[in-house]
Amino acid sequence: MTATTHDSLFPAIPDSPDAVLDGLDPEQRAVATALHGPVCVLAGAGTGKTRAITHRIAYGVRAGILQPSTVLAVTFTARAAGEMRGRLRMLGAGGVQARTFHSAALRQLQYFWPRAVGGELPRLIERKIQLVAEAGARCRIRLDRNELRDVTGEIEWCKVTQTVPEEYPAAAAKTGRDVPRDAAEIARIYTTYEQLKRDRGVIDFEDVLLLTVGVLQDRPDVAETVRSQYQHFVVDEYQDVSPLQQRLLDLWLGGRDNLCVVGDASQTIYSFTGATPDFLLGFRTRHPDATVVKLVRDYRSTPQVVGLANGLLGQARGQAAAHRLELVSQREAGPDPAYTEYADEPAEAEGAARRIRQLIDSGVRPSEIAVLYRINAQSEVYEQALADASVPYQLRGAERFFERPEVREAGMLLRGAARASIDPGEGEATIPQQVRDVLSSRGWASEPPAGSGAVRDRWESLAAIVRLSEDFTAARPTATLADFVAELDERANAQHAPTVEGVTLASLHAAKGLEWDAVFLVGLTEGTLPITYAKTDEQIEEERRLLYVGVTRARYHLNLSWALSRSPGGRGGRRPSRFLDGLRPGSAVRGQRGAAAGGAGAERGTGGGRKRRGPVLCRVCGRTLSDAGEIKLMRCEDCPSDLDEGLYERLRVWRMEQAKTLGQPAYCVFTDKTLLAIAEVRPEGEAELSSIAGVGARKLDKFGADVLALVADGGISEEQEPAPAGKAEPATARPAPESDEEPPDDLGEDPFEEPGESSGEEAEK
Repeated sequence: MTATTHDSLFPAIPDSPDAVLDGLDPEQRAVATALHGPVCVLAGAGTGKTRAITHRIAYGVRAGILQPSTVLAVTFTARAAGEMRGRLRMLGAGGVQARTFHSAALRQLQYFWPRAVGGELPRLIERKIQLVAEAGARCRIRLDRNELRDVTGEIEWCKVTQTVPEEYPAAAAKTGRDVPRDAAEIARIYTTYEQLKRDRGVIDFEDVLLLTVGVLQDRPDVAETVRSQYQHFVVDEYQDVSPLQQRLLDLWLGGRDNLCVVGDASQTIYSFTGATPDFLLGFRTRHPDATVVKLVRDYRSTPQVVGLANGLLGQARGQAAAHRLELVSQREAGPDPAYTEYADEPAEAEGAARRIRQLIDSGVRPSEIAVLYRINAQSEVYEQALADASVPYQLRGAERFFERPEVREAGMLLRGAARASIDPGEGEATIPQQVRDVLSSRGWASEPPAGSGAVRDRWESLAAIVRLSEDFTAARPTATLADFVAELDERANAQHAPTVEGVTLASLHAAKGLEWDAVFLVGLTEGTLPITYAKTDEQIEEERRLLYVGVTRARYHLNLSWALSRSPGGRGGRRPSRFLDGLRPGSAVRGQRGAAAGGAGAERGTGGGRKRRGPVLCRVCGRTLSDAGEIKLMRCEDCPSDLDEGLYERLRVWRMEQAKTLGQPAYCVFTDKTLLAIAEVRPEGEAELSSIAGVGARKLDKFGADVLALVADGGISEEQEPAPAGKAEPATARPAPESDEEPPDDLGEDPFEEPGESSGEEAEK
């Protein structure tokens, strides 16, 4: 296992340009010394890409080749930009600008707006969803909560792909977007939304980029001023740029080629926002003389974790897969990834919490453990399980560390204490002791409070400052409290937060760019990963890349799990994610014969499993089905239906009567999808009826005669009438089966955005 050291937190600033290159491997050194012309760095997960590009900038600055004020490093989140600024400062290149695309554009727009347009820049709205709701109301289009979120996402996609409202229906059809409403309705809402912004004199985050592009295109004098200021550009996570961001980058460059881009097509997971790896993959076509360096030495993960990551991509298809990087672990061997099957989601959460408790008891810090899931709605059951196990946790995407009230208050108090303090050489307490004394009056104690909640969150924030003071003093023994306060201020300006001691709960999208000693990938079932609404081959491949990102977050321990049902006592019909086929022990690649899930080497949680059917083929086109709803129908959703509508209605009436008699919900008899399949197949005997998904042996025995009678002649004989209420199987005889109707795609939560983020990018305030 790796552990953070004092040296890595507060390293000594290199004393010469050559010292900046110390410790780099040959490929990283090649990146750091390639200071002229276009440079493309293809960097796999865990290969030290941030280290390579920050050392490249620092080496150029320290060698006098690059002037700090002329370098602009661009990335996609305020956190990543803050980390880059922190690293550059520690390498002696503190004057370099490291920002997000939005932040850099906003600064330029604010500066040049009075000169280029006149007056003050319109006010920036942080969240557009309320304005979109008002636009929908003005168009007399009622949007529920999920539709509102999805329509807002479509508007954002239009803007970053530079699609105007009247072009949206054609563009959506051409790109195969799964539109949440009629495309013409979305175009009307988009038009009204833009009009509302103009009427109120406000702009949104996408406008920041659009307006900056417009100013640079229309005002050559402004463009020339910007280009004279910034002469060298570095773009991190280049696989995630949108056409609009690429257009802005081209205008910044103005035909010059002092550009270094870094990316990995296998980590493209934001295409829903307009991000595309095409610019990374086509870099050499646009720049034939570019220097290309591949980073494949993985310093983060063990060979076992890297082997699983390579195996995942080995089954991938498409353009990005053709350019995948085969990682080579540089670490010693570790434990094999653990695969665990649970009976239901609460059991899965409890199992994860139990293992996390064991890791913490064995010495792994809570901050070095993460639970990652596909959609935000999955977090609740893990929050409860961790709280029950007395394990501290933090939700990724919550309020920024330095914006928390207790952190602001602590900074103010420490600043006052620093002004009043005397020379430590005259007998004053150490810096950590002074910090403890100051913060003890605001809720910090040597032991954390019991349980979770606001009190525990406040304590964790203050404890992070105490730990940082200890690390700071260990690295700089002669420093004063004033020096530590200055360090806090530097970190606040750079948004370079200290580590909060708690298990991280995060969506897979929010985990991008982070790493932990132990990672728990949970909820790995069909319909969740890949998500239900991933239909096309490219959408499925992006889901695979999302799992790849999750796997490569782990340094040492990796746990993968899934639950057979949502709730205790549920039907247990879920299947492990197809992406694990051929990788988890006892499984085979789809289409090959293999053992059932949970075979040799795999673990089972409580509740055991159930017998699996073989692959289900579409009875119309013959394609292997994976979507739960399509499996029920036994055909692709878009394949022709030969539904007997009269039979379907008779089945629905019969089901209602049965449900009333049994005192159970209608879906406990048969789900809508199963009824549809019966009305389409029109089975002629028990064998054919039992082949329909959702008609198991128990239901065949109980309802088979009724159904076959309805199919045959539309009626039920007196001998086949439903049993009297007193003779029916009691509803309490066994737990009611879980509904196998598909849940809402997002389970009521945004699967992509974390609070405070927009389109995968945090705007820097």
